[in-house]
This record gives sequence, C-alpha cells and structure tokens, in this order.
Amino acid sequence: MSDLHDHAVLTLEQLVTVIGEPSERARTKVRHHLDDDDRDWLATSPLCFLATSDAQGRCDVSPKGDPPGSLVHVVDDHTVALAERPGNRRVDGYRNLLGNPHVGLVFVVPGRSDTLRINGSAALVSDAPWFDRLAVQGRRPVLGLVVTIEEVFGHCAKSLVRAGVWHPETWGSSAPQVREREETQVASYGAALY
Repeated sequence: MSDLHDHAVLTLEQLVTVIGEPSERARTKVRHHLDDDDRDWLATSPLCFLATSDAQGRCDVSPKGDPPGSLVHVVDDHTVALAERPGNRRVDGYRNLLGNPHVGLVFVVPGRSDTLRINGSAALVSDAPWFDRLAVQGRRPVLGLVVTIEEVFGHCAKSLVRAGVWHPETWGSSAPQVREREETQVASYGAALY
C-alpha cells in the first residue's frame, strides 16, 4: 500500500509531468454548439453512455440505447434530448440529476472507433412535442432528458482501437471459464430486471 502513496499523483503539476500537455488540435477542438457533422453522428448513433454524479460527487454511468434516429433528438444547435424507456426503474443517474444537473454523454456508432462527447447541464421532462419523434414500435419515451450543451467534441479513437471492440477475433482473449461465467451473468441480469 505504501507504494501507492509513494507514487500518488496529487497535483496538476504532477499530472502534467506524467502525461504532458495536450496538442493544439486537442486543446482547440471543443465547441459550444452542434455542427452538421455532430448532427449526422447523433442521427446514426444507437448507443450513448450518460455520466452523472450526485450532490456529494458519487458517480454513475448508464448506457442508453435505441435504434439510430430514436435515441437522441436535436432540439437546436445548443440542446439535445435523450429518450428514456421503461427499464429496471433504478434511475440512478436521474436521481443524481435532481441534486446535480451536470452530465457527460459519449455517443458511439458501431464500427467507428471515434466517439462524440457532449458535456452540459440536464433536466428531466415528462412530456414534450418531440416525444412522438422518438417513439419506438409505437411507444413514446416515458421521460426525456434535455441537455443544454456546454461542450461538444469528437473524441480520439485510440481507446476503442486498443480495446478492439469492433473486431470479434479479439473478444475471446480471456480464459474460457471467465467467458462462460460472464455470458451466464449477462443473460441472468436481463431475466431479473423485468
């Protein structure tokens, strides 16, 4: 345990010493509104991850998924809205929003290794005119998450490339008994939720 304390990174100066400074391109890629490429990305994305934290700073990350075009609605260049479907009703992230409206969203498009990141503040709504546009199989969302964009930018592809998430030949790299256990657990999670 002492080794961890001896090598702890506790200041910004230490962090920069280890990691270095971002390139000019990375530093200036942040925008405060959507552009046409962002809109195209959102229209194609079937999956995003919603990060929240409560008033005490405890974090949650929840996946949100729907068919492309039904996951997110672009309200305007500064606002997007996500559909919430019936699920396990834990709503951990939404509980967090009631005490802390700040969110981070990462949108994924299958086969693409880069992602789109949106940071902003969010509010929950129980109905809105655009709920009909987000209907899936005739079912409207039960809630909408409206996000006012503070930052939007394309995120580097390196992590998904290293992980090999779109390359099935890399998926079986863990020991067979671990793979079998994970598959069983995933199937049981779905059965227990509803």
